[in-house]
Amino acid sequence: MENDKKFLATEPIGRLLLRLALPTVAAQLINMLYNIVDRIYIGHIPEVGAMALTGVGVCLPIIMIVSAFAALISSGGAPRASIYMGRGDYESAQKTLGNCFTAQIMISIVLTVVLLLGNETFLLAFGASQNTIGYAVSYMDIYAAGTIFVQLTLGMNAFITAQGFAKTGMLSVLIGAVCNIILDPIFIFAFGLGVRGAALATIISQAVSCAWVLKFLTGKKTLLAIRRKDLRLKKSIILPALALGTATFIMQASESVISVCFNSSLLKYGGDIAVGAMTILSSVMQFAMLPLQGLGQGAQPIISYNYGAGMKKRVKSAYFHLLAATMSFSTLLWLLVQLFPSMFVSMFTSDEALVSFTVPALRIYMAVSLLFGIQIACQMTFTSIGNAASSIIVAVMRKFVLLMPLIFIMPMIFSGNKTMAVYLAEPVADAVAVFFTAILFSFQFRKALRGMEN
Repeated sequence: MENDKKFLATEPIGRLLLRLALPTVAAQLINMLYNIVDRIYIGHIPEVGAMALTGVGVCLPIIMIVSAFAALISSGGAPRASIYMGRGDYESAQKTLGNCFTAQIMISIVLTVVLLLGNETFLLAFGASQNTIGYAVSYMDIYAAGTIFVQLTLGMNAFITAQGFAKTGMLSVLIGAVCNIILDPIFIFAFGLGVRGAALATIISQAVSCAWVLKFLTGKKTLLAIRRKDLRLKKSIILPALALGTATFIMQASESVISVCFNSSLLKYGGDIAVGAMTILSSVMQFAMLPLQGLGQGAQPIISYNYGAGMKKRVKSAYFHLLAATMSFSTLLWLLVQLFPSMFVSMFTSDEALVSFTVPALRIYMAVSLLFGIQIACQMTFTSIGNAASSIIVAVMRKFVLLMPLIFIMPMIFSGNKTMAVYLAEPVADAVAVFFTAILFSFQFRKALRGMEN
């Protein structure tokens, strides 16, 4: 069924979303293991686990930036390829894939050079202390060398899913994740490499995934293939893709900036233990956001293809199915976090002081996470129908207009526990952002549907 070019336009929406979303959600959960498994093993290194975990946590802003550049290409190019496919214009879809592949390689080279030259400087600026900088540099020195594998795996795998090959896209991530889970304890504990071993396991695993993705996109099973004649960049192809991907890039890159703001503010009010707690909080947040993004990625080919084909009812139905799915997941996870916060925290550390500090912080930080379903459903639909402007507005509002100032304002408002006031900035910003997004979406989505009628 996956090789039927028309199944995105004919199969019932509920069944189609289930078929495409299950593999993409699984892929996101598996992808999450790349970062989280590292942190789990590192946090349990004898004697130095808590401090090593904090040091690797300081690396997260840089890792987020690397992922954001992959998302710039994937979230802009893949939906446009799907829209072209919906219109029956497979030649333009092929050119989009080829141009995005070239752009991804160019970005990877620049990022690798910058990271290798400026690792320690960046890490000190991002919240590393004299106690944690050694662990942070040890991890990033190795991780930076594998940037191209991370970029191509994350960036090009989206083009596999965009064609409807969701299971193949899931396997791309699964192969690397299994390698990572196997190699982590071997390199960290058996070979005694510590955080260096975690980084080495990650880039080797990403290299394996990268090879799988490129083999598929140059093989006979793919509908869209990487062709030599499409590799030369053309403004008419790459610029619209970059414009559409800018919203997701801002959203993910801003996570890096926000992480720096959190680390600097928390280091000021709570010291290394507060920064270590933030590493755990951001990891649990991934449990919420990545499966939601997986649901959105599963719905993206459906919405994009049918939007390109002018099938209004199917676009509308796909959105409401996506909203129901994301709200169900975000509500369930919110309940689990509020009822059993110590279960999540204990996954990452056995240090009693860090556990007792992090449990109440987690409840505060994730206080309104049940609303994330609305935010993700609206934002992914904006991207799927090619509405780059609204996607950018939503991303900028949540991170730069709301959260970033609140990280520094909240401790000034609350005279008591200023560290917990820093964590409180997240739910306050999220609540306002969801309200704003829902209002903007109600107007823009109706406008897009009317445009399809015309």
